[in-house]
Amino acid sequence: MARRSSRAPKKPAKAAKPARGRKSAAPAVAEVEIVEESGGTGWEAGVAIVTSLLLVAAIVCVDMMRGWYGEGLFGG
Repeated sequence: MARRSSRAPKKPAKAAKPARGRKSAAPAVAEVEIVEESGGTGWEAGVAIVTSLLLVAAIVCVDMMRGWYGEGLFGG
């Protein structure tokens, strides 16, 4: 035996109304200021250059110390 629903049957959905927009409305215009970037290297490039120079100097110093024992790559 099938159960009967105590709910009333659903009504069909109403059709959606078309959107009404203002035909006379103009699109919004935003003002944009163009800013040019300044030339030159930034501080990030400076840090990279200093780090590279310190790394090369450390390699040369270690090689120079090994050179005293005749094991250096560049001298000794």
